[in-house]
Amino acid sequence: MQETNFIQAFPGYEFKQNQALSAYTNTRVGGPADWIFWPKNNDELREVVAYAHQADIPVTVLGNASNLIISDQGLTGLVIFLTELTELTVDTDAKTVTAAAGAAIIDVTQFAYEHGLSGLEWAAGIPGSVGGAVYMNAGAYGGQVDHCLVGADVLTPDGELKHYSNAELDFGYRHSAVQATGEVIISATFALENDDPAQINARMEDFNERRASKQPLEYPSCGSVFKRPEGHFAGKLIMDSGLQGFQIGGAQVSTKHAGFIVNKGDATGADYVAVIHHVQDEVKAQYDIALEPEVRILD
Repeated sequence: MQETNFIQAFPGYEFKQNQALSAYTNTRVGGPADWIFWPKNNDELREVVAYAHQADIPVTVLGNASNLIISDQGLTGLVIFLTELTELTVDTDAKTVTAAAGAAIIDVTQFAYEHGLSGLEWAAGIPGSVGGAVYMNAGAYGGQVDHCLVGADVLTPDGELKHYSNAELDFGYRHSAVQATGEVIISATFALENDDPAQINARMEDFNERRASKQPLEYPSCGSVFKRPEGHFAGKLIMDSGLQGFQIGGAQVSTKHAGFIVNKGDATGADYVAVIHHVQDEVKAQYDIALEPEVRILD
């Protein structure tokens, strides 16, 4: 990796150096990044990604940083937050909504509702970004990104633009093709259906009420920690293993929903990882089921 000074290389662009990532993650954990960048548009993003690639500088791209755990040692190279890229557009004739990758998926559901378009209500309470939702094929309450995604535009490590159709993204359970390519999702288009806005809003409110009643939204967390094992529910397995309330440092298996690990105030990345490993070991020992993390662990 070459030494570089992004501030000198890109005057006027928004960079920070040696900043703790805990300030930007939903878990409130994460050590420093060598560099953090917030692109204001796709041209800035493309220029900086291509520059970093040519200089052999590792690049990590994040949205709302909601479904990940960053180590206490932080991340080497450049961390890019897409949270300034939030443009939303609607095509009422085609019944589609196109969203920039940094847009909060909650805002996209609200935008669709305001235009009388249905199909994203299931995502009304998901705290992540559009890019993150496509990246991991996010889902809830029977809905899933691949059910309504037309396609996505991505940026290659060389700075080239590319389009993927739904089929080309090779969606699976919490999986998409971009997890292996190193490409950056920059926008996504969703195919929706016309419906009565009052009915759309009622469904959104219902999902949000269910989420608030069952999930520990009062604490920082990384969201649902484990993938659903075939034929089982991760939260029930953890609860039946007697692990609710189990705590290492400041990281605790939620007493409200065993599928979540919350930050009780002073958790570290190491605390989170230690709790995850303990939960995996106990569920494996008691039920011979291997829990696979859904959350991304970055170190």
